[in-house]
Amino acid sequence: MRAMAATTSGALSCPTNFSAAVDRILSGFQEGFLWPLLVVEFLVAVASNGLALYRFGTREQRPWHPTVVFAAQLALSDLLHALTLLPLAAYFYPPKNWQYGELACRLERFLFTCNLLGSVLFLTCISLNRYLGIVHPFFTRSSLRPKHAWAISAAGWALAALLATPTLSFSRLMQPPEEDGCTAARPQACTRCLGTADDGHLEAYRAYSLVLAAVGCGLPLLLTLVAYGALGRAVLRSHGMTAAEKLRVAVLVASGLALYASSYVPYHVTQVLNVYARQRWRARCPGFANETEATAALDRRTYVSHQVTRGLMPVAICIHPLLYMAVAPSLGCCHQSCLGCRGSHTLEGTGSSGQVLPLNVTATPQTLGP
Repeated sequence: MRAMAATTSGALSCPTNFSAAVDRILSGFQEGFLWPLLVVEFLVAVASNGLALYRFGTREQRPWHPTVVFAAQLALSDLLHALTLLPLAAYFYPPKNWQYGELACRLERFLFTCNLLGSVLFLTCISLNRYLGIVHPFFTRSSLRPKHAWAISAAGWALAALLATPTLSFSRLMQPPEEDGCTAARPQACTRCLGTADDGHLEAYRAYSLVLAAVGCGLPLLLTLVAYGALGRAVLRSHGMTAAEKLRVAVLVASGLALYASSYVPYHVTQVLNVYARQRWRARCPGFANETEATAALDRRTYVSHQVTRGLMPVAICIHPLLYMAVAPSLGCCHQSCLGCRGSHTLEGTGSSGQVLPLNVTATPQTLGP
């Protein structure tokens, strides 16, 4: 006979042994692939973003220009995001077992999501600031002040925290039926920290993941595309720029878009698809005849794809310090000899709003042409 469990409402639920068999398979990928990658990303991201913040604090003149304000917020968000990777790696280290309590479980998931959203929002702020500084330089010089950048940054942090708040409700501990003896051979005795939601709240979490994908990734991507599109048109129409300088702008734009294409977009897309796949499997679970049939019905391709993007997404926070070098001359290793940084010093001397780019002729309205 098929082993089936009934809920209080009379509906059949997924048998515990089926769920345990599936969990052993899925956890194996995290234990074998994900945790060492997260450790490496933690080390690189903490070192690079910590150095970036240190150099912002010691080399940038006060008050900070708006671009430096946004870049510093991005560095802080990336650093806090990196700090959440280490407990996650420790959790995935075999045997997969959360040992830090339910409060720490909820806070880790909240901080992970909050700082992920913060990174995307401040990248968007940097992109929009570049657009304003080049396409609308008069407005930028006359109207955009450091206090405005700080106010926008505060609003960005508030929005990221607001969007991440539901994770405090969805995340929770799943206590094992066996209290002691958690080992790789006995995963049923290990404690789980749910990063999404339990079976009873999957539908609500699916809606939440769609909101995160739309507001925390899709909308910022759209704003970035619009800003860079307008920036590209202005550069192409400029008669005061050389081909090499236009190429430099193209590389800058491409690098910003590549961060989305290789990290944030795949992560959010595969997260939504993974929740859908989990819902489909849970709906079919009571009808499986045995564990073999239950494990064969898994959508492993979707799950593995999400775990891969989950591991590669933090690579972006390791790359962001390269972006700082493009917007803040104090972070460039050879800024005193490069063409772009010579231009940036000229801007600072004329009282510009701090739109520092690796170009010496695009920050003044006269060079934009018709």
